[in-house]
Amino acid sequence: MNVGVIGAGSWGTALAKVAVAAGHKVRIWAYEAEVVEQLNRGTNEVFLPGVTLPPMCASAELSEIIPDQDILISVVPSHVVRTIWEQAAPFITGSPIIVSATKGIENGSLQTMHEVLCDVLPESLHQKIVVCSGPSFAAEVGRGKPAAVVAAAENLGAALEVQSALSTTEFRIYTSEDPVGVEMGGATKNVVAIAAGIADGLQLGKSAIAGMMTRGLAEITRLAVAKGATPMTLAGLSGMGDLILTCTTDLSRNRTVGLRLGQGESLEAIRSDMVMVAEGVLTAKSCFNLAKKLNVDMPICGSVYSVLYEGRTPEEGVRQLLERQLRHELEHY
Repeated sequence: MNVGVIGAGSWGTALAKVAVAAGHKVRIWAYEAEVVEQLNRGTNEVFLPGVTLPPMCASAELSEIIPDQDILISVVPSHVVRTIWEQAAPFITGSPIIVSATKGIENGSLQTMHEVLCDVLPESLHQKIVVCSGPSFAAEVGRGKPAAVVAAAENLGAALEVQSALSTTEFRIYTSEDPVGVEMGGATKNVVAIAAGIADGLQLGKSAIAGMMTRGLAEITRLAVAKGATPMTLAGLSGMGDLILTCTTDLSRNRTVGLRLGQGESLEAIRSDMVMVAEGVLTAKSCFNLAKKLNVDMPICGSVYSVLYEGRTPEEGVRQLLERQLRHELEHY
């Protein structure tokens, strides 16, 4: 098959390598000329250093990547998904599967990436959009380490096509008919990862981090259900699985942001020396506003938002959580 990957960050590059391993011809779009040049030489030292890549055709022109593809994989940062796909849409030919592999909620519209793609793509392609998420670090997938993710679509047939096309012996894809749950889990876990990082940076101990993760999962589930998700989806790969990975490992950019905040650094200083985007910083704002819109109680998300955008210190954010009224564990379900 012909596979086009839109976005050559670490995850886009890793997925392009997976697609080649699955036996497909791959073209990949990158914004940076330096990255295009490197990809055509078999590396991506900017975003996925130390990984040797198989042959693929890279270009900075969407018109050279989009046409005549069987599968198009969207892996650009959430804040530019709308802009990039508005530019890409006129070049689409035929009826390709569109795989959304970006984790985030758009600021302003408060839409998921699936909803953004439905806004900008022809209606004829809406049933061909598949959400892909799960516990998978690009650096590990790029090196051929095993990982399991989930492909979800309201049209299960589209998810099955992605499962069949992109699964390898190292990259295992499960299917789901709950794209809302899969997408909400993938987006909101990044906010909880910042909270877990803050707790670690403040040296609050492993018990505190475990509590943060568990109550964070409760918040994620409440918001996802309010959006129409199936609750059990959040106990799966894109919910609990991704949450565990993102909150507990040093490879997590979002946990790293929280860790450095807890250690006393400013958000501006942290962002200034990060090459890749920590999606949770932007998603904290959209998650906070979406929770207000849907009247969903999300105190951890609210605390992270107050630290990132309202000048509250990490210590004050934690105190805000600990001094809340005592409750039943399953309240609000």
